Amino acid sequence: MSKVKELESQIQELSPEELTAFRKWFAEFDASNWDREFEADVNAGKLDLLAERALHDRLAGRSTKL
Repeated sequence: MSKVKELESQIQELSPEELTAFRKWFAEFDASNWDREFEADVNAGKLDLLAERALHDRLAGRSTKL
């Protein structure tokens, strides 16, 4: 059995309280991982072209305020 299948089985056996705690933990874990990946991409310059395009479009009047 794969690790994912084992985890799925274990998660299905959690009580409602345990499931709530797991959801909270996983949401924080996932957000933290995403933040690290995003920061690594920024530091590596992977988003530079997108930022340049956005600034160019803003200066050209092709954007709106949110």
